This record gives sequence, C-alpha cells and structure tokens, in this order.
Amino acid sequence: MAYNESEGLPTQVKILVAGGFGVGKTTFVGAASEIEPLSTEELITSESVGIDDLGGVEGKTTTTVALDFGRITIEQHGIVLYLFGTPGQRRFWFLWDELAAGALGAVVLADTRRLEDCFEAVDFFENRGLRFLVAVNEFDGSFSYSPDEVRAALELHPHVPIVLCDARDRASAIAALRSLILHLLSTAPPAPV
Repeated sequence: MAYNESEGLPTQVKILVAGGFGVGKTTFVGAASEIEPLSTEELITSESVGIDDLGGVEGKTTTTVALDFGRITIEQHGIVLYLFGTPGQRRFWFLWDELAAGALGAVVLADTRRLEDCFEAVDFFENRGLRFLVAVNEFDGSFSYSPDEVRAALELHPHVPIVLCDARDRASAIAALRSLILHLLSTAPPAPV
C-alpha cells in the first residue's frame, strides 16, 4: 500500500493464527500474506520422538518452533493485518502469551480429523477474553461437518463464528480473515463519548 499523507495512516491490527499441531497455520499465513512470510519452520528430528504427537500428521516433516509472520493490506478499508502464527506443539506453548500481547483477535484453525487438537486454543482465547473465530481447514480426505456440528463438538458459544476454509488458498484464507474483522467490528465495545 502506498502511503498518502492526506489519507493518514492505515489502521494496523495484530491477528493470531492458532490451533493444534499440523493444522495448517504456517500454510494459512503464507497463503494470505502479501509479503514473503517469515517462518521458523525446522525439520522434525528423532529428538521429538516421545515428545511430539505425530498422530494424524505422520507425513509432516517440519514444524514451527517460534512463530510465523505475514502481512495483508485491505486497502478499501484502510486496514493492515499483521498475522502471527503460533507454534502448535505443546512444548512451545509458552510463546502464546507473548504472541497474544496486543492482538485484537484470532483465527483458530481446526482439522475435523483431529478436532480435539484445537480445544486448547479455544480455551486459551476464551480465558483471555480475546475474540476469535474457528476456521475449519478442509483437508483432502477429511469428513465434512456443518458449522453447527463443529460448534457442538467444540462446545462453542453461539457468538463465535465458524467458517470453512482451505488454508492453501489465498482467497479462502483472506475470506476467513475478513470474517474475523467483521466479527471484531460487530462485537467491539462502544467508543467512549
């Protein structure tokens, strides 16, 4: 986005992309980002045996060890989203508190093949009062469930939006982010008078 002094600065918003191990957070950030994303992907080595659960993602060869970072500008609304992908492995969850500082909202990615893996992310945001939506990443070969079925399985409050997405597809990832922004705007506390 070219800066035009007469228009002022765009609104800058920090958004987290969270979820369980191997759910597609790095892929989502990379697909949505207009810049080359920063990724801290490292090879999964034999050191992770017995520590990291590769159940359901046996073919995964890399993992995020700190964060993913990307940026997307929504010019027509004057918004710049800074995307921070969280690490999914339990041993790196201590980073989530630091990454959540200053965030306005979050996308919790869910994989219907391993839906229980996103419970901790949902609990994390609910406990901190950070607004979020659940984006069901439609993996090839996964079962298709309606948003109501996902809501019931995750015991989500009725106000939490659920969207379907393909984390590999730029338009789909951006659509999920737009849904989050609309959710944040519709649930924002009134401005002080």
